[in-house]
Amino acid sequence: QVQLVESGGGLVQPGGSLRLSCAASGFTFSTYTIYWYRQAPGKERELVAVIDTAGGSTVNADSVKGRFTGSRDNAKKTVYLQMSGLKPEDTAVYYCNARYFTANYWGKGTLVTVSS
Repeated sequence: QVQLVESGGGLVQPGGSLRLSCAASGFTFSTYTIYWYRQAPGKERELVAVIDTAGGSTVNADSVKGRFTGSRDNAKKTVYLQMSGLKPEDTAVYYCNARYFTANYWGKGTLVTVSS
């Protein structure tokens, strides 16, 4: 059974840091490109970062460049999103998405709330 399970979200103060994890099972994780998306209340889902099969990370959202970094551990079948300098506008549900050709899997998301 294919599963992507995000964790690590929670309430954090502005300026704080969090590391999100996405644990995969049920498919050949190492061959999949992983995407981190987020969706803030009332807004469309936004692509945050892309992590390729070798672990290279590209941060796509201008609003998080220099603050967020993606990585992966293929041995642990886990991908990470390290977030620092968090701002209230980073508040969103964060999702991981795994893709390989036509295969496309989503997790259920983890909520990040940035508030004092």
